[in-house]
Amino acid sequence: MAAYCQVTQTGPQFGHAVSHAQNKTKRRFNPNIQKKTYFVPSLKRNVTLSLSARGIKVIDVRGIEAVVAEIRARGEKI
Repeated sequence: MAAYCQVTQTGPQFGHAVSHAQNKTKRRFNPNIQKKTYFVPSLKRNVTLSLSARGIKVIDVRGIEAVVAEIRARGEKI
């Protein structure tokens, strides 16, 4: 599963791991991705989404209907 949130569209970011001696090595910062299942009344079915922790909070605030409509408007398959 790719480290990608379907709501916020965040993916991995890249940077350096810095040791005490200031040695810098490449590293990858992955978002906190979780699979969540929601029932969408307009579709009359359950929808499973890969979400970051922030994406879950967005759904709590805006509602699943508005978020699913936005994802479908982008052309993403649910």
